Amino acid sequence: MTIAFTFPGQGSQAVGMGKDLAENFAEARAVFEEVDEALGEKLSDVMFNGPEDTLTLTANAQPALMAVSIAVVRVLEAKGLDLKSKVAYVAGHSLGEYSALCAAGTFSLADTARLLRIRGNAMQAAVPVGVGAMAAIIGLEHADVVAVCEEAAATGACQIANDNGGGQIVISGEKAAVEKAAGLATDKGAKRAILLPVSAPFHSTLMAPAADAMREALVGVKKADPVVPVIANVRAAPVTNAEEIAALLVEQVTGQVRWRETVEWFAGNGVTTLYELGSGKVLTGLARRIDKTINGISVNGPADIDAAVAALMA
Repeated sequence: MTIAFTFPGQGSQAVGMGKDLAENFAEARAVFEEVDEALGEKLSDVMFNGPEDTLTLTANAQPALMAVSIAVVRVLEAKGLDLKSKVAYVAGHSLGEYSALCAAGTFSLADTARLLRIRGNAMQAAVPVGVGAMAAIIGLEHADVVAVCEEAAATGACQIANDNGGGQIVISGEKAAVEKAAGLATDKGAKRAILLPVSAPFHSTLMAPAADAMREALVGVKKADPVVPVIANVRAAPVTNAEEIAALLVEQVTGQVRWRETVEWFAGNGVTTLYELGSGKVLTGLARRIDKTINGISVNGPADIDAAVAALMA
């Protein structure tokens, strides 16, 4: 059994996430306390108790999701898991790539929290509200979505943001162009083309100011090569050099999250089991739709942790 750990992205947040971990494990409480201290505020209180509209703010959701993921990692480690010997690769969806890098030792927990707060604020500030949009295109081939984005680009910026697999591709860019692309996708036979309730056009060229902010932030952060290879979002291939990783994280802000290709890479390189660590089960569901040969397991609560320890330590 070859194992990879994956880490969820924005949209997996929910009020109450991490609370049962904090109540059951001192290692989880320590993670939440360190993140609170790094940010200078009680983000954990928002995570555990809401309100939901505060938690879903990009600047809060990003470090919050990372905190829950790393809390799970730290509890597993306390129970005997050695990441380097048991896990072949790590990967994360968008902000989850930072969680993966924290788990693999590239960034400290405190630095990861601060980087994600900077990232969230910069992404929100990059484009005035209402200028950009994102849409999910369901049931259309990748090449066809590329074609409709290229046609719609005559109206304004429009590109694939997330290739999530399982027939789901998210596009992003200027509102008029995204709306045009959604209409074209329907004409081409997409089952659905749904405008998403997001606050900014993530993973599009409109995020260039946020990419600049992350380039500056990453220069000043202490980095180490990860203890296991990270499958980078924009490359869908393993990376092991810390400076190269930082450059790819900058590219990721305006680039495509190649999640379908990431899971396909896992399947083609001997990975049999993907553990999704943190809030929700989104990546586990996507993995099943992308490649039926891969076993997807979500780990986000005490019962999941007990089962994971039993399997990982077997």
